Amino acid sequence: MTKTLIHGGQVFVDNSRFQDVSLLVEGGLITALLPAGETVAGATLLDATERIVIPGLVNGHTHSHGALARGGVPEDMILEIFLSGAAWLNLGRSHEDLALCAQLSAVELIRKGCTACYDLFIELPGPTVEGTHAVAEAYHSVGLRAVVAPMIADQTIYQALPGLLDSFDGPLKAAVAAVSMPDWADTIAVCTEALRGWPVPLDRVRPGLGPTIPLHCSDAFLTACAGLSADMGIPLQTHLAETRLQQVMAQRKFGTSLTEHLDRLGILSERFSGAHGVWLSDAEMSLLAHHRAGISHNPMSNLRLGSGIAPVRRMVDAGVAVGIGTDASNTSDGQNMFEAMRLAATLSRAQTPLSQDWISTAQAFDMATRGSAQLMGFDRVGQIAAGWAADLVFLDQTYCHYTPQRATLDQIVFAETGAAVRAVMIAGRMVFADDWILTLDENDLRARALRAADRITHANADARRMNAAAAEVVKGFCHRHCAAHLP
Repeated sequence: MTKTLIHGGQVFVDNSRFQDVSLLVEGGLITALLPAGETVAGATLLDATERIVIPGLVNGHTHSHGALARGGVPEDMILEIFLSGAAWLNLGRSHEDLALCAQLSAVELIRKGCTACYDLFIELPGPTVEGTHAVAEAYHSVGLRAVVAPMIADQTIYQALPGLLDSFDGPLKAAVAAVSMPDWADTIAVCTEALRGWPVPLDRVRPGLGPTIPLHCSDAFLTACAGLSADMGIPLQTHLAETRLQQVMAQRKFGTSLTEHLDRLGILSERFSGAHGVWLSDAEMSLLAHHRAGISHNPMSNLRLGSGIAPVRRMVDAGVAVGIGTDASNTSDGQNMFEAMRLAATLSRAQTPLSQDWISTAQAFDMATRGSAQLMGFDRVGQIAAGWAADLVFLDQTYCHYTPQRATLDQIVFAETGAAVRAVMIAGRMVFADDWILTLDENDLRARALRAADRITHANADARRMNAAAAEVVKGFCHRHCAAHLP
């Protein structure tokens, strides 16, 4: 194994302090932190002068399929209207399209200082072994660290929300009633085959499961997902209490909150995480903490879709493991973890004037690195320390964000956009430098993406019109029920 000695940089050590030290990298790991100026025989030198070296950010929740759906979410859509009105964007996609989306997401993440992601990708009408493997191989080829989790369900939104189908009439009711998901046993069988025959090494790209929303999954299906997660020791993530309507519908469907329902089914564990958690009660947070489960805070899409501001301080105080994610590129308009981290810190200031209840920059940074990695099941990712993954981001110390440089971490969290990212290393391998991704041809990627997006738009014209009509009915349903009483 080759050795690389990174010297001359200002290094953020243990997610707690900046030091002028050198990093010895070998076999994809940081093997030692050495005093500045110390040499190592046989090591290749990497000059990090005028660079701030931080651990790569970790995206705790995203959907790569959103990469080909940019601009497809009108500005007035809440989540439930989006689920009905924008479904056409995911139809008619080939396995090559799924891989293309993963590559597009990976490139944006890397360019913006992110080295790992938890990807709940969707394949319609249901997952295939080939599609799942195509996504895994795409991340492996680009070099990004990832958990690849097929996003799965056995009920459509029209079946999932009590009373929604009754809001429709005529031919449109027949059309939405005809939409169906595969039998849950078939979906579990496909996922089992895909995960057990994983096509790439597990050191960087690993399998996971993504039962999409508890309301959209039968109890038997959720139980089977949790069983597969336990049998294979893989993470499981679902969208949990993302909107108020989800909790309203949970009371009608289950007679209890979403998290309490999952607890009754035995779904919660240290492998479990929920995305969003905007409408969690204190009792639900206690349940998550009791089971050592986590939440991925996704502030950009929570704002974009009008879902609300998650009570992150209460989660932390309750003992819930918290990471940060971007969500999809169509529901948050990008894959910028710097922006997500900044919102995690600043939105807490809009919830209370008491500064002791704010999310500090140190906490936000830790959530966006170690916190998200914990949700993904990566033990030694998200920190610069001996024995931890050599996933590193090199920021330009001379960039305007750091001139003058007085409070480095505050300036990273509050000001950085990714514009100062000059190089990215993942598992000891340089994947971005000189403003170029080193693992694929970005010009070719863009050309393929434009062709695929154009094909998908034209092929799904009829579905788009049907979705638009259905979305109007869903909008009226949401307006009638969103404000219903919650215990």
